[in-house]
Amino acid sequence: MKLFRIIFFLLILGLVAPGAHALSVVSTTTVLWDPAQYIGGEKVEVIYIADPTICPHMQADIIPNRIQMQKEFIRDADLFIAHNGSVDQSYVMPYVTDFMAANNYGTVSWVTLENPSMTWNTPSGAQDLAREVAGWLIAADPANQTYYETRLSEYLADIDAADLSVEEREVIPGQDAVVMVWQQDAAVGWLGLDMVSLYAPEFYQGGKFTPQKVVDDIYANPAKYQNVQYIIENMQSGELAKGLEEALRDNGVPVERVIFTNFPKSLPGVDSLSDVIRYNKGLVTPAQAAVAEETVPAATAAPLPAVLSVAAILGGGALLLRRR
Repeated sequence: MKLFRIIFFLLILGLVAPGAHALSVVSTTTVLWDPAQYIGGEKVEVIYIADPTICPHMQADIIPNRIQMQKEFIRDADLFIAHNGSVDQSYVMPYVTDFMAANNYGTVSWVTLENPSMTWNTPSGAQDLAREVAGWLIAADPANQTYYETRLSEYLADIDAADLSVEEREVIPGQDAVVMVWQQDAAVGWLGLDMVSLYAPEFYQGGKFTPQKVVDDIYANPAKYQNVQYIIENMQSGELAKGLEEALRDNGVPVERVIFTNFPKSLPGVDSLSDVIRYNKGLVTPAQAAVAEETVPAATAAPLPAVLSVAAILGGGALLLRRR
């Protein structure tokens, strides 16, 4: 009977052991968390700090609480990964670093993107980011390089599958849109929309492209905007374009205001970068040509969390990660 118990214990230990020594990774956002947790698979455990529904610069009170909730994991983490853009540098990374130092848990050595301003809201951008994240995992855990490379190939294939289909390439490009600056690469560079005008928060280029400036242009040059089909918002920047929608509708343009997102976990069912890509393209796919996607929520303009309205009131807030 005793021998049986020993054998049973060893069998159970064998089942749980693979995860017991998994590489533990702390990510500043879900943007890095998603490829890290997929590519890492069973070899990696990953958490993220910033709430994906809210711009990190609005989370001065939230982030310390999220760190406390996950302190046991953070304390013993093997790898800390970050964008290293302005928001990470000001609102996420220092909180983690200070937490570790204040509790004598050690010094954090961050691994960061080679280009802190890189975009990830297009298929090519998401794939470049995934390759860089895979490189971090391999460098930290070279014994599992083959495993990570295999998982990376699967992840890249999923992003490829989320790209524009032949049918979508026929109907999405060429539609007129007014575009929020952080979504320019996705809307124009990838989806091929015709950008009639660009708008941005007050702090961008000295306020040259504020929504009010665009509203003035709409009333001054109505013919320029007569074929606009979409106003594209950026979820994590707050609702900046309500006035644009009202101005266009006042001029008889039945425009649709849609809200792109850049962050996995920011909406129900949008759990990965490929989901972000699918969701955003769905918002500008003409209804009669839309292709059903069972794994993606309906492509409708989702209401922003109430806290994001504060960002709009503050004029879009302070420095954001580029393309947010």
